[in-house]
Amino acid sequence: MKSTGIVRKVDELGRIVIPIELRRTLDIEIKDSLGIYVEGDQIILMKYNPSCIFCGDAKDITNFKGKNICKNCLEKIKE
Repeated sequence: MKSTGIVRKVDELGRIVIPIELRRTLDIEIKDSLGIYVEGDQIILMKYNPSCIFCGDAKDITNFKGKNICKNCLEKIKE
């Protein structure tokens, strides 16, 4: 794991600020979703990319009744 040398305190509501330099580097925009994972004693934040529930592809995603489906799987379903 790469260290950034940046330290942030957790505020009274449990929030931390992700520095703009990291958000720019990781292409995290305002209102983007982040996945939160725990691995041992580490908390891992990852930019959330929706993927197809059938094949796992993250390209050309459509949301249908709360489920993410890619264009290819949607075409197969229509057949």
